[in-house]
Amino acid sequence: MPSRRDALISTLGFAAAATTFGYGTRAGAQAGAPYVAGTAEKRLDIINLLDLEAEAQRLIPKGPFGYISGGAGDEWTLRENVRAFDDRQILPRNLAGVTQPDTRAELLGSQVALPVFVPPMAAHGLAHATAERGSAKGAADAGALFCAQTLANTPLEDIARASSGPKWFQLYYAKDAGVNRELMQRAKAAGCTAIVFTVDLEWAGNREADRRNGFAFPETLPFPNVPNAPVGATLAELFQVFKRDLTFGDLEFIARESGLPVVVKGVLTPENARECVAHGAAAIQVSNHGGRQLDTVPAAITALPGIVEAVGSSVPVY
Repeated sequence: MPSRRDALISTLGFAAAATTFGYGTRAGAQAGAPYVAGTAEKRLDIINLLDLEAEAQRLIPKGPFGYISGGAGDEWTLRENVRAFDDRQILPRNLAGVTQPDTRAELLGSQVALPVFVPPMAAHGLAHATAERGSAKGAADAGALFCAQTLANTPLEDIARASSGPKWFQLYYAKDAGVNRELMQRAKAAGCTAIVFTVDLEWAGNREADRRNGFAFPETLPFPNVPNAPVGATLAELFQVFKRDLTFGDLEFIARESGLPVVVKGVLTPENARECVAHGAAAIQVSNHGGRQLDTVPAAITALPGIVEAVGSSVPVY
């Protein structure tokens, strides 16, 4: 049986295991041409994420890979997310007498064997034919927590059935309140135990790689969880169905209508974190959307200490 580390690497490595990809862009693609993602599943001879990214770049066509790996603007924040970790060191505590290290943790009531949260990422079908089903199963095999997402290529219920582990659901807030209510009810019925409310993508970011490549989501990779989602759309076109002027009232609506704890994802300032808690957030997820939304904002790990200090012990901060 593979270790949890190997299982997690395998989860992240579906793209690297794939062998055949179509090209899902406006530029250079035939309209309506099927997007053929790889189907290979194998143990990977890859030992770190840098190797994994290089292998994915080798296998995935330029347009889809640019969408998966690219950031906003000049990608300063994308690089800063990595560089900022270099300012942190690990201080070992020796002579502790520990013979059985235990990585188990509780994340907002969800018990996990590995304290890793697999965050919401759109369109897993770009990377592998199993799409979100494969990702969810891999996260469960690794003992990590998986977050199903609004912009999945797989129906929410199918994602949930693929995973025996704990699951949350990420919500992009639609203009139609009924759509939001229905999605949250489906998530709860499928076994998701929290709602992750993404607040930092009211407008599509200036992702220059996508613009250079003319990237649009393939017509044959729909978003079945979003009613009336445009087919073969760019990210900006797709986000026409979501609300752009989010408020704390929307946070209160989610908490009230879902009956689940709400994690607010995309917070970078202490003031914003305190306001979210005051309006019903059960947890704060410090995030700059992976450097993919607004360039020149700080790395999440740089913003983390101030937010933890601001909210104290009132809610968990991830």
